[in-house]
Amino acid sequence: MPQSAAAPRTRPLSRKLQKILQSMIARLAQMPKTWHLVWRASRYWTVAWMAVLILQGLLPAATVYLSRSVVDGLVATAGAGLSQESIQPVLVPVLLIAGAMLLTEILNSTLQWIRTAQSELVRDYISALVHTQSIEVDFGFYESSEFYDHLDRARSDAGGRSIALLESTGSLLQGSITLLSLVALLLPYGIGMPLLLLTSALPAFYVMLRLNRQHHAWWRQTTTDRRRLQYYEMLLTISQSAAEIRLFRLGDYFQSAYQTLRARLRNEHIRLIRNQSLGRFAAGAIALLITGIALCWMGRQVLLGLFTLGDVALFYQAFSQSKGILSNLLSNLGQIYRNSLFVNDLFTFLHLRPQVVDPPTPRSFPNPLTTELRFKNVSFSYPGADQPVLTDFNLTVPVGKVVAIVGDNGAGKSTLIKLLCRFYDPDTGAIEFDGVDLRQMAVEDLRQHITVLFQMPVPYYLTAADNITLGDLSNRATQQEIKTAAKGAGVHEAIAHLPQGYDTLMGKWFPGGTELSGGQWQRLALARAFFRRAPMIVLDEPTSAMDPWAEFDWLERFRTLAQGRTALVITHRFTLAMRADVIHVMRKGQIVESGSHDELLAQNGLYAQSWRSQMHTHPNPSVVNA
Repeated sequence: MPQSAAAPRTRPLSRKLQKILQSMIARLAQMPKTWHLVWRASRYWTVAWMAVLILQGLLPAATVYLSRSVVDGLVATAGAGLSQESIQPVLVPVLLIAGAMLLTEILNSTLQWIRTAQSELVRDYISALVHTQSIEVDFGFYESSEFYDHLDRARSDAGGRSIALLESTGSLLQGSITLLSLVALLLPYGIGMPLLLLTSALPAFYVMLRLNRQHHAWWRQTTTDRRRLQYYEMLLTISQSAAEIRLFRLGDYFQSAYQTLRARLRNEHIRLIRNQSLGRFAAGAIALLITGIALCWMGRQVLLGLFTLGDVALFYQAFSQSKGILSNLLSNLGQIYRNSLFVNDLFTFLHLRPQVVDPPTPRSFPNPLTTELRFKNVSFSYPGADQPVLTDFNLTVPVGKVVAIVGDNGAGKSTLIKLLCRFYDPDTGAIEFDGVDLRQMAVEDLRQHITVLFQMPVPYYLTAADNITLGDLSNRATQQEIKTAAKGAGVHEAIAHLPQGYDTLMGKWFPGGTELSGGQWQRLALARAFFRRAPMIVLDEPTSAMDPWAEFDWLERFRTLAQGRTALVITHRFTLAMRADVIHVMRKGQIVESGSHDELLAQNGLYAQSWRSQMHTHPNPSVVNA
C-alpha cells in the first residue's frame, strides 16, 4: 500500500523533471548560435578570454595539491628548529603556492580588462543587429502589438543577457576545469567521494532548472505590462505630453496607473524570488547533510590512522572547494539556461522575415514617367482587420498633373500612400507606373523615385540644414540647393533668423537647440520632401499645421514646386484642393466624385455640399476644410 500510494506522487515529479530537462536541452541547443554571435563580435578577445579561463581553472587544484606537500613537510620537520634541513621540504611548495596566488591576481586583473572589451564589442554588435532588423522588417510589423513585444524583449533583454550568458559560460568553463582537477585529486581515496559530491548537488540542480523556467515564463507574460509602464513613464516625463498633463491635471491619474501596475509586478517578482530562496534553502540543507556525512567518514579514517594530516588537508580542501565549485557550476548552469531563454528572444526577433521583398528579376522604375500612375482594381485589408479599407479601387494620376484627394476620415486616403510606397502589398489588383506593377521593381529603387510628406512628419533634432538634406542623403547638396528647398517650403526666412542660421540645432533635447512652432516643423519637413528631386511627390495634409497666412504664402509657391513632377495631394483644405488639376472625392474606400473645382461645384454632389456648408460658416476660403 505505501508503495502504490507513493507512485502517483513520484511519476508526476519525474515527468516534470523530464519536461524541464527536455526544455533545457532545447534551449541550450541555442548555445552554438550565441557563441557564433560572440565570435563574430570579438574573436581575438574571445581567444584571450578562454586562455585566461583555462589557467584560472587549473590554479586552485595546483594550490590544493601543493598544500599536501606543505602540511606533510611541516609534520615531518615539526620540532626540528629553523635549520636549512627543516625548512627545505616546505620552502619550494610554499614558493610555488605564492607564485600561483600571484598569478591568480594577475589573471583576475587581466580577465576584467578582457571581459570589459569583449562585452562592449558584443553589446554593440547585438545593438547593430537589432537596429538593422528593425529597419528591414515590414512597416506592417510596427502596427502590431506582438511585434513590439518581440522588439522590447530583443532590445531590453538580449544585449545584457548575451553578456551575462557569456560570463556565465566562462565561469562554467573555469569551474569545470577546476572541478575535474579536484575530482582527480579525490579519486585515489575512492570513487565514493566524487559520487557523494555529485549526489549533494542534485537537489540544487532540480531547483535551479524549475525556478529559472518559472522566472522566464513570468518575464514573457509581463512583457506587455512592462511596456505599458514605459508608456506611462513616457507620458509623465516627455515634453510632447507636458502641456495636457498639466492642463487636464492628468499627472495623478497616470502616476496612479503606473504605481498600481508597478506594485502588481513588484509583488509578483518578490513572490517569485521568495519561492526561489526557499527552494535554494531546501537544496542547501540537503547538501549540508551530505557534507556532514563525508566529514564524519573523514574523521573516522583519521582515527583509524589511515590518513596523514597532509591527506586530511588535501581531502578537506578538495572536497570543500569541490562542493563550493559544484554549487557555483549549478548556479552558472542555471544562469546559462535562464539567459539562453532570453537570448532565444533575440534570435526569434532576428528571424522575423519581411513579406515585402524584391522580385527575383526587378524591373527599373520608368524614369521619366510618360503616362500615368494607376491604381487598378486594388483591394486591401490591414492584417487582422475585419473589413477591407479598399475594394476594387481605381484611380488614375496623369503624369505632370497635380491630383488632390479629399474625403472624410477613415475613407482610406492615407492607405493609398502606404500602398504606393509599398509598405504593404495589395490583396488583389495592381499599382502601376507607366504600366509597370510596382511589385516588379526593387523596393529601394521604387522608394528612391517617390518623395512623401507624411501627415505627422518626424522632427529630427539635428541642424536645420540636416533636417532638409535627410530627404536625399545620396545628394551631396550645396548650400544653394538647401536654401532653394527651404524657400519652396516657405521656411527660409524662419531659418535665416535662427541664431546660427542653417547650422542651428533644432529642438530642445540637446544643449543649444531652438524649438520651432508646429507649422515651422511642418514646413521644414516640406523642404525635406522637396529636396528629393523625385518624379513623384506625395503630400499628406501638407498645410494642416500652418496658419492661414503661412498657408496662403505656401500655396502661391505650390504650382512652381510641383512643376515637372506628378503630385498626389491628400488634404482636407479646399484652398489647397481647388488648385489641383483634378480633385477626387473619396468615401468608404471608393472614388465617388471626380473633376476640377468648378466641375465638382457644378455637379452639386458631396464636394459642393461640403464647400457651400464650409463657406457659409467660414466665408474666408483660406480656412475652409474639406
